[in-house]
Order: sequence, then C-alpha cells, then structure tokens
Amino acid sequence: MTSNIPSRIQPFWDRFIATVDYDASSKFYEAFHFDDNEPDANALAKLVLNGTKQATAGLLWASEYDDQPLPKPGDFSVVTNWDGKPLCVIETTQVDVRPYEDVTEEFAAVDGEGDGSLRHWRDVHWRYFSRECARIDKEPDVRMLVICERFNVVYQPDD
Repeated sequence: MTSNIPSRIQPFWDRFIATVDYDASSKFYEAFHFDDNEPDANALAKLVLNGTKQATAGLLWASEYDDQPLPKPGDFSVVTNWDGKPLCVIETTQVDVRPYEDVTEEFAAVDGEGDGSLRHWRDVHWRYFSRECARIDKEPDVRMLVICERFNVVYQPDD
C-alpha cells in the first residue's frame, strides 16, 4: 500500500478523510486515471461518477513490472481525470486474479464499458493489454493474468 499521497491529491484526500468516522488515512492505495489516453480516461471516469462502472481490470504483469502491490478489499483510491484532477474516492470491495480468457460476462457487465457485453470487454481490453504488454516487453496471451477489481464510490464532492 502506498503511503505517499501526491501533494496535488492531498487536499482532496483530506476532505474525504473528514467525512468518515474512522481512521482511513492508512488505507490510501493510489491516485490514478483509467486507460492510457485522455478521451478514454475521461470517459471511463464519467462512467464511475454516474454509477455505470463499478469494476476495473489491470494486467498482473504490468503491476509486477511497475512494482505495484495488488489492491485489496478496504483500500481507497482517488480516481482522477486525465489531467490529474481528483474526481472521487473508490473503495475496493473484491479482487480476483484470473486468466484473460476466464473473465466472466458478469464481470464485464459490472465493468460497465461499452454495451457491457463480454465481447466488447474482451475487444477493448485485448487492445489495452496488448499496449501494456508492448510497454513491458511481453507477448499478449489469452492465459495472461488479469486483476479484476470491484469497487464502490464512497466519496464524490458536489463541486
């Protein structure tokens, strides 16, 4: 778990911490934007804010390459737009690691992208995971392990 909250995120995180009646300060996991391009990052963030997107998926190889520990239930992350503006805090509720080819229709629906179908999920995630594989010098494979993370929005300011 990351204990270094980016200075740009700290005021937002402090406002979130003030809304809970327990010490959540040690549960900060990361501040991040979705995807690897601005249009998709901002579109996916909007899906989170409107409640459509309640899950996300990452490539285990990329997490290992970046030395990023797996999220775990109870972790909090700050979702930002592409430019790094904090938008909301999500709490991880479930994490499963499974081969790409074993991701379920139900998970794809909760992931909330496109039409919510497994076919759409596989199409867009294959392209994204292929770009991640190129970044870390791996070959995409249907057996590559995917981190399937479910979450709830627990803080979304009105502004």
